[in-house]
Amino acid sequence: MLKLKFDEKGLIPAIIQDAKTKEVLMLAYMNAESIRRTLKTGKTWFYSRSRKKFWMKGEESGNVQKVKKILIDCDADTILILVEPKGPACHEGYNSCFFRKINGKIILKRIFDPKKVYKK
Repeated sequence: MLKLKFDEKGLIPAIIQDAKTKEVLMLAYMNAESIRRTLKTGKTWFYSRSRKKFWMKGEESGNVQKVKKILIDCDADTILILVEPKGPACHEGYNSCFFRKINGKIILKRIFDPKKVYKK
């Protein structure tokens, strides 16, 4: 495997993109172990900086992401993962985490109510 350039905390940003539509769905962080888990399972795994733990996309919502292709940028410091999503990527109920403009205007339709999906 190509030697990746992790930051001082051992993390690397991962951009998640719909393999079919090319829509950018989300950005999350991975470390070496979450990359291994992703390669082993064929589903996206990340490292939560705030919760300091691993998480698989869709483990609560069921909106898993099947990995189709993994690409590395020219500096080897960012990962691009093309996925086949099963449902919306955003925990706020939108298909993409990039659902609003810089002025705050929401430009996507909410697909699910997070309060009904996440039982926290």
